[in-house]
Amino acid sequence: MIAFLVGIIEEKREDSLTVDVNGIGFDLSISKSTFLSLPERGETVKVLTHMTVREDDVSLYGFSTFEEKNLFLRLIEVSGVGPKLALSILSGMPLSDLIISIIKEDVRALSSIKGLGKKTAERLCLELKDKLSPSQNINEISMQKFEYDEDALNLAIETLISLGINKNEAYLLAKSNAGPNTSAEEIISKSLRSYRS
Repeated sequence: MIAFLVGIIEEKREDSLTVDVNGIGFDLSISKSTFLSLPERGETVKVLTHMTVREDDVSLYGFSTFEEKNLFLRLIEVSGVGPKLALSILSGMPLSDLIISIIKEDVRALSSIKGLGKKTAERLCLELKDKLSPSQNINEISMQKFEYDEDALNLAIETLISLGINKNEAYLLAKSNAGPNTSAEEIISKSLRSYRS
């Protein structure tokens, strides 16, 4: 089993990554949050991986953090959730928000993720709510969640959407570039740089 790869970024897209490891190119499927955390093309990167092997397919999935990989492994344990849907779920909202939504059984928020229906969202909550974040309670995660100026974040999201970026991606971009003292203009500027890279 391949646990991780260290190599040069040959190509990166919103949902995939090609890494050159000593002259061998590895194609990995990735989430949007991993995509947003990647360095520029030509730079060295370490990517955590999970490989699936089926009769007609061998696929490699890449993750920027242990937390994301562990949640991916939890998701694919749920009946009806395969690796591709698990990546879509991870791409649908920031990791901390996703964990909170599952723990609080917020089926409505989860169902807003592309490809995730209400029944599967309910099953996620039922099977995972007691398994997630054993070392962190909801309040601790919630405190992390609001370490930014909410007004600036919302304004940045609306602006990114008005520029033609889809709602989920605008949310992810803005959230990943927001900080306690970051203005809407700074969030928008950083988000656009990430989006175009």
